Amino acid sequence: MASIRRPHSPAKQHLLRHHHPFASSSPPSSPLRHSSSASTSSSPRTHHHLAGGYPHPILFFLSRRPLPRFAAFFLLGSFLGLLHFLSHIPHTPHIHPTTVSPNPLLTPNHRNQFPIVRLQDDEEDYGDAAGINRKKLLIIVTPTRARAAQAYYLSRMGQTLRLVDPPVLWVVVEAGKPTPEAAAALRRTAVMHRYVGCCEKLNASSAADIDDLRPHQMNAALELVENHRLDGIVYFAHEEGVYSLELFHRLRQIRRFGTWPVPVISENTKDGMVLEGPVCKQNQVVGWHTSEDSSKLRRFHVAMSGFAFNSTMLWDPKLRSHLAWNSIRHPDTVKEGFQGTTFVEQLVEDESQMEGVPADCSHIMNWHVPFGSENLAYPKGWRVGTNLDMIIPLK
Repeated sequence: MASIRRPHSPAKQHLLRHHHPFASSSPPSSPLRHSSSASTSSSPRTHHHLAGGYPHPILFFLSRRPLPRFAAFFLLGSFLGLLHFLSHIPHTPHIHPTTVSPNPLLTPNHRNQFPIVRLQDDEEDYGDAAGINRKKLLIIVTPTRARAAQAYYLSRMGQTLRLVDPPVLWVVVEAGKPTPEAAAALRRTAVMHRYVGCCEKLNASSAADIDDLRPHQMNAALELVENHRLDGIVYFAHEEGVYSLELFHRLRQIRRFGTWPVPVISENTKDGMVLEGPVCKQNQVVGWHTSEDSSKLRRFHVAMSGFAFNSTMLWDPKLRSHLAWNSIRHPDTVKEGFQGTTFVEQLVEDESQMEGVPADCSHIMNWHVPFGSENLAYPKGWRVGTNLDMIIPLK
């Protein structure tokens, strides 16, 4: 005869769950499941109840499902690996900013006494506002000619420009087609340069046409500056000259037009030297000095390597000091000795628009020293084509 087991009341089930040693923590189920679970004495749940406690919910959850267990150990391993990686990063100590004591000359009262003069160039205004010390570009123009001393001149000039703080652009204009020998000499100097040819239709191989070719060469460089609208200080540096580093430092201080005295060594004079240049009071030109009587008829007694000017005067008519010419170029029909003053007359109107460099014009910063080897030939590529004849044999 089948027996019918009556379930306990809720209150009695609560008492059995908390006080009976073999009570189950699972909710009430069917009589068959209850009898089967009660008969299994080796289950972990029964052993845990016999120990007198309940498992933690997280541990119970991890012990039953493998995926959370894998995720937990994966996160733990990732954390330990990241901790090991961070322990090998070198520690950089924190550098505290140094405190600078205020300069009494920069107080508001002193700032009004010394107003800041802004340049007309927008880029330089931006650099001043941002606190960036931007140096002016130096555009050095050098006319040259293929001859025996050309490599010597270019190498010496290049080594000097190599010591000048950048930015520097060296524009070398060849009388005729560019030669590979001059190009190789320029590359060895490691100075940023532009090597162009000029006057191919003229007789560049004749020594008598040297003075006639130089105005065309310098005009080719001026066209290059004007077409590309280069913003900097233009200076005509002949390769025969000797230049100090102070000169290139002073060039960046020129606003529009600057001039200074230059001694020229010549064999045709009694003293062997001709000194030409301005006489200055501070930075203002008040007169001129010259050692030649024939040059007193010139308006401005300046040597070709004794002045420099801002390149914006070539391509920006609004920044010119003189608006009488559409383009500023070296005249090629002017008598020798008057080419410098004729070119300067296109840039400025009088001495009030000039700047003496440096103050009082008391420094000699460059010399014009002709080498005197214009007619000597040189082998192609500076290499001997055939073996030399043995004049003195070994004994």
